[in-house]
Amino acid sequence: MAFTLPDLPYAHDALAGGGMSRETLEYHHDKHHKAYVDKLNELIAGTEWENASLEDIVRGNYKDGAVAQNGIFNNASQHWNHAQFWEMMTPTPGAIPGELEKALTESFGSVDDFKKKFAEAGAGQFGSGWAWLVKDQDGSLKVTKTENGVNPLCFGQTALLGCDVWEHSYYIDFRNARPKYLENFLGKLVNWENVAARM
Repeated sequence: MAFTLPDLPYAHDALAGGGMSRETLEYHHDKHHKAYVDKLNELIAGTEWENASLEDIVRGNYKDGAVAQNGIFNNASQHWNHAQFWEMMTPTPGAIPGELEKALTESFGSVDDFKKKFAEAGAGQFGSGWAWLVKDQDGSLKVTKTENGVNPLCFGQTALLGCDVWEHSYYIDFRNARPKYLENFLGKLVNWENVAARM
């Protein structure tokens, strides 16, 4: 089963008002994400993973404690990560749904405290990676960060919100100002309804 690049759930210029330009999405979705999909299809052809689900490929190829993951994992995980990322943003962010706001407040003290912790995780991820809000196996909410393409699937967690902190995600619009990109993401781009639906 060959994987395909999912369409963006909005136009390429739809997030420009929220700080993510058409140029960024053209490079990030049309080139970077597509490259992960194409490479993944190439790597799994004729292997035991050829007809597996994307989630099974990610879980089955993750090596805990490895200094570097294998090519199948890297491309499968980045395909999964990006497919979630596009859905986690919207051109028309609204208020945080009540149930999610309550859960964030109970877990982190306040929504602002959650945003601060999430932004710190993303800014503090050395090199490339992701910042996450996850629901852990015990049902608790946590903020985590992962290197490169590693994601919550690897740890049995549910990804509620993820932010790509690879430079290709923000350099066109924010240059090297990763903290500013994270602040903008949390303030102007997050699809809180999507986050709440993942709980």
